[in-house]
Amino acid sequence: MKKIYMILMGLMIGASSILAQPGSVQKVAKSVFSLTTFDKDGNIIASTQGVFIDNKGTAISTFKPFIGAVKATVVDATGKSMEVDAIMGADELYDMAKFRVIANTAAVPIANKEESAGNKVWLVPYSIKKPQYQQEDISSVEKFNTSYNYYIFTTTVPENAVGCPFVNKDGQVIALMHNNGQVTAIDANFAKQLHVTGLSTLDAALRESGIRTALPDKETDATTMMTLNKGQKTADEYMKYANEFIEKFPNSPFGYKEKASLLTNKQQYAEAEKVMQESIKKAGNKDEAHGDFADILYQKVAYVGDSIYPAWNADKALEEAQKAYSIKPQPLYKHQEAQINYLKKDYQKSYDLFMELTKTPMNSGEIWYEAAQAKSQLKAPESEIKVLLDSAVSVGLRTKMAGPYLLARGRFLDAQGKYREALADYNQYDSIARPIAPTFFYTRYKCELQLRQWQQALLDIARACYLNPKEPTYFAEWASLDLRVKRYDEGKKAAQACIELAPEYADGYLLMGILCGESGDKVEAKKNLEKAKELGDTRAEEYLKKF
Repeated sequence: MKKIYMILMGLMIGASSILAQPGSVQKVAKSVFSLTTFDKDGNIIASTQGVFIDNKGTAISTFKPFIGAVKATVVDATGKSMEVDAIMGADELYDMAKFRVIANTAAVPIANKEESAGNKVWLVPYSIKKPQYQQEDISSVEKFNTSYNYYIFTTTVPENAVGCPFVNKDGQVIALMHNNGQVTAIDANFAKQLHVTGLSTLDAALRESGIRTALPDKETDATTMMTLNKGQKTADEYMKYANEFIEKFPNSPFGYKEKASLLTNKQQYAEAEKVMQESIKKAGNKDEAHGDFADILYQKVAYVGDSIYPAWNADKALEEAQKAYSIKPQPLYKHQEAQINYLKKDYQKSYDLFMELTKTPMNSGEIWYEAAQAKSQLKAPESEIKVLLDSAVSVGLRTKMAGPYLLARGRFLDAQGKYREALADYNQYDSIARPIAPTFFYTRYKCELQLRQWQQALLDIARACYLNPKEPTYFAEWASLDLRVKRYDEGKKAAQACIELAPEYADGYLLMGILCGESGDKVEAKKNLEKAKELGDTRAEEYLKKF
């Protein structure tokens, strides 16, 4: 009889254990994982826990471990390791993140109703073996961001439980552990709703992590994000975005063009061709797909030529642009035709097309400038070219985009010896564009020399030297001008800078020699002039006779 009693007691204890840990709660353990992040040197930054919320690899966890990380891996309840592909949303204030791995995962449902103070829930820890479930009483519930819950508990939990889910009796996740001195938890629905937008690349929290941000689910937002990332990411990183875009929006030409451009940059032309043919096949806007292909072909021919992969030539580019126009007669595709004809050296056809475009909504300073370039190639009279450049500036001023055309007209006038008119354009360009290119100040400096505007010339050559302090020619010019206006001490400083930058550049020694001679230092003058002569400057002999 005693033996039977003991068996019954055992069954009762077993039943009590099952009630304390419902089967629905136990199932959650399959979805809990451990996450570890690493820096660029492969060192561990931090670790946390989290839970998968769908079977396609979407997960939620704490965000702090991602800060400074370039790589992150998760290990699921079976011991399988997976690399984090992208962060899908983050909130630094509440320390929550949503991300994905590329894998099929065991999902757990998120509770659709809040728990109240006094209710019992279970903390489900991460474990490859049998987890040690812990039942907890909710002490209080606070609201944040209007509709989300911040749960507070009175008991203690293991220190390594941060990020682990609290689960209700139905096996639904209500919150993730968020320990900051007392046992607290953040609403899982808050983590679930985290998302990225087109401007998430600029998000301060996401910029703290080196793990890429996922593309948004809206095409316009995804396009914006890719545009902002272009040039900011490595080619391999940007390729991931291009592939993801194609997967998300297979009927949009944009992703195909970006991928094909990357392949073209690697001179993988056959692969790029396949991508663009896929774009033409799948794109909803066939004209855009053909236009994109024309643009890629044009860029290749313009910068690489026909010798490499001859199948991609100007004729093929023109064919694609014409196909685009035949589908949808837009000025954009006529502009492509004009540019391709210019590339083919059919300048008359190119000019005619550019002039046609001036009568369309595409009329701009750029169109008039391109027409001027075509006219120049046709050896047209200077007066005809000037009229076109005047139109480029006029239209540009109306659209507040006159800077490049003022500079172009200034250079044209400069080449014609019309220095005063050229300087007026340079000055107006300076007031509009606020240039930082040293070449601009050097160009204006030479124009000012022709007009004997010494003070302005000194300012511009000084700016050129400041902006490019490693160009010896600029310092030689500075020294030369100082010599002309009898600023001998200042000139010697510029000449010395020239010599230090280019010890084999004869001009630096020649100028130093003349400056020393004019200031009365015959010894230094002779030494530097002899060096200039040694370097092959025939002018040095004449000055040696003088000093």
